[in-house]
Amino acid sequence: MSDAARPLRAVIVTHGQPGDPDPQQEAVEALAAEVAALLPDARIRGATLAKPGALDRSVDNAVLVYPMFMAEGWFSQSELPRRLAQAGAEMARVLPPFGSDPRLPALCREIVARTAQDKGWPTEETTLLLAAHGSGRSRAPARAAWAMAEALSPGLAQTTCGFIEEAPYLKDAAQNLGARAICLPLFATRAEHVTGDIPEALTTAGFQGALLPPVGAAPEVPQLIAASLRAAHAA
Repeated sequence: MSDAARPLRAVIVTHGQPGDPDPQQEAVEALAAEVAALLPDARIRGATLAKPGALDRSVDNAVLVYPMFMAEGWFSQSELPRRLAQAGAEMARVLPPFGSDPRLPALCREIVARTAQDKGWPTEETTLLLAAHGSGRSRAPARAAWAMAEALSPGLAQTTCGFIEEAPYLKDAAQNLGARAICLPLFATRAEHVTGDIPEALTTAGFQGALLPPVGAAPEVPQLIAASLRAAHAA
């Protein structure tokens, strides 16, 4: 039986939150259910790396692994393959992460345009601040964020990035941007950085603009994931 003839089986993997793993595990399971609803006869599961046993119970060598990560960094290239090998699924097919989806810039552009319109701000007078993670291990997350900033810059007054774990830090990048500013978190999930670090940094900076939910929480995201899984299964 060819791969395309087999039922689609996939697991969506997120980082999770080691100190409190259950809420993020429940969130990725809910996301998996939304994706499964778009893929009849498919079995889609969700697992965080932080929840003990969650990945091990969800994978085998025949499953597609969708990393709900923002970049091809250390987690995608090193930690996830190591964890799959530990689970006996070293031959599982790992897809490009969410942040690498070629349709993501268009989604971000739509989110920003919609927000500016709702606020009554001309886009050419609107500043976009991308809040991203950054990393001390890999340059990949920062490169991905700056590439997104470049892709979104046409038509906006200014586009810049601020990071949680490297310079320019978000609390510095968010200063003096004016009232017509939109902060879009380039995060795949609504975890601690999104609920704590980002709003705290913006408050410290005196940010006067609009803080949006993380891009991974956009209602269009399950459709993007479903399309990626469908294409990978058919390939």
